[in-house]
Amino acid sequence: MVYLTGVTLLWAFSYSLIGVYLSGQVDSYFAVLTRIALASLVFLPLLRPRSIPWAVRLGLMAIGAIQLGVMYLFFYQSFLLLSVPEVLLFTIFTPLYITLIDDGLAKRFSPRYLVVAGLAVAGAAVIRFEGITADFWLGFLVVQGANIAFAFGQVGYRHLSARLPSDIASRHLFGWFYLGALCVALPAFWLLGDATRLPTLTVQWVVLTWLGVVASGLGYFLWNSGACRVDAGTLAVMNNALIPAGLVVNLLIWNRDADLVRLTLGALIIGASLWLNACWARRRRQSIASPQGDPVSAGSSVARRS
Repeated sequence: MVYLTGVTLLWAFSYSLIGVYLSGQVDSYFAVLTRIALASLVFLPLLRPRSIPWAVRLGLMAIGAIQLGVMYLFFYQSFLLLSVPEVLLFTIFTPLYITLIDDGLAKRFSPRYLVVAGLAVAGAAVIRFEGITADFWLGFLVVQGANIAFAFGQVGYRHLSARLPSDIASRHLFGWFYLGALCVALPAFWLLGDATRLPTLTVQWVVLTWLGVVASGLGYFLWNSGACRVDAGTLAVMNNALIPAGLVVNLLIWNRDADLVRLTLGALIIGASLWLNACWARRRRQSIASPQGDPVSAGSSVARRS
């Protein structure tokens, strides 16, 4: 929870930074490539190539290609069609994708996760519901592409982490995640990018550097590490905690209009969904406690890792 909360606060700035300084000014494919390349430079020096078999390396690369590479391609395009608050609003469906993908991979159905995710979605919808724009439907579909890719990557990493060697710190393995994302971002810029729309202002380079090194490099490592420490219901709720955090930043720093009553009410609903999931998880642990008194971990199908 500490990791997820910290990254939520970190990423709260990303939406507005992209919308204010990059969207419509810097080629979106170049922005994606720059972020992933900078994040790769953070972890490549720590990489231990021979520490895991090729199958696991390819698994990490595949997750990185989807969660970061494909997701960013959709994500940056959405800012060309929607406002920052609209992008934030349309991410409310990510928790549903997380719970459904997690249940599908485990071949089970967990109604409580859907209830928790549904309550989180309701809280997010309360925060920012407004009239649709001309590009509403296309923008909505683009954001859903980003949501599905992000959800699949999170769930995939939680499951793959059980196969990672416990005697090697995650930071020595995570470089494969970014290499996989580069396999998507590099050809995307080569084929679809516009080299005439590179950054021209210092502030644009500063924003890209921050987003690449801190938001992507540090952020995704901590987020995926945190995703392995919580159950799918909590992970789903924390995805929607980004929405009120992003709107608060957008309001306080860039003075965008926001309904404070709706923001507060929605945040309270999301908080209630997190509390409800914690209560259900605690009851489940108590109900399936072993005869020796050691509770069996509930909700997560992967081992906890540092």
